[in-house]
Amino acid sequence: AGAGSEQGAGAPGAAAAAAADRSPAGTDEARRVVLDRLAGALGRPTPSVDPAAVAARVPRHYRPAGADPAGAEELTARFVRHVADYGARVTTVSAGQLAAAIAAQAGPGPVVAAPGVDPAWLAQLPDARRDDPAGAPAALDAVDTVVTACAVAVADTGTIVLDHRPDQGRRALTLVPDHHVCVVGQHQIVASVPDAVHVVDPRRVLTFVSGPSATSDIELDRVEGVHGPRRLDVVVVTG
Repeated sequence: AGAGSEQGAGAPGAAAAAAADRSPAGTDEARRVVLDRLAGALGRPTPSVDPAAVAARVPRHYRPAGADPAGAEELTARFVRHVADYGARVTTVSAGQLAAAIAAQAGPGPVVAAPGVDPAWLAQLPDARRDDPAGAPAALDAVDTVVTACAVAVADTGTIVLDHRPDQGRRALTLVPDHHVCVVGQHQIVASVPDAVHVVDPRRVLTFVSGPSATSDIELDRVEGVHGPRRLDVVVVTG
C-alpha cells in the first residue's frame, strides 16, 4: 500500500498532465493564437504566427474545401435535389429565360428587389421597385415578394448563403416578406459547406438559408413562415 501511495504522489499521471495543459503558459499561447486570428480577419497587423506550426497541432479529420471533384452539372443536380427536399420550388433556366421565370414566380402582389439586382432580371415586372436600405423594416410587411441574388450555394445541403451585398439587400429584406425569389448562378454552386466558407468573406454578415422558414412545436407540428419567408423559389441559371 505504501509503495502504491508513493507512486501515486510522485508520478505525473493523467491529472498532472491535465494540469500542465491548463498552465498559464498554455492558456496564454491559446489566447494569443485566437486574438491574432481575429486581428487578421479584421485586416489589422498581427504578430508573426506560423500557420504550419498551428496546423500541426490541430487535428483536421473533416473534409476540407476542394475535396469534391464533381463538375458543374453534377453539383447543380445535387443542389436542386436538396433544395426541393426542403419544400422550396426550384426552376432551372438559361440566362435568356431568367426574366420570364422571375415574373412567373413573383405573382400578382407588390414586388421589391434588392438595390443591386440586374435590371434585366426585372424586365417583365414593370411595377417592381427597389428596396430602400434605410427604410423601416415594418414597411416590408406590405411586400408580397422579394427578388435577390445570392453569394454562394451549397450542393450537399441545398443551402443558399447571402452576404448582403447590394444584389442581395439588407437582412430584413429576406426575412420579413412572405415570399423570397432567389437567383443562383450555376457557377455559384459549390460542393460543401467548407467550400462555401472558403469562398465568402467572413467579415460580412452571412445568412444561411435552407428552404422556407419553418419550425415545429413539441408535438412536431410543422409551421412555416414564423421566422422568415413562408415560400422560397430558387431560380438556377445554367451556362
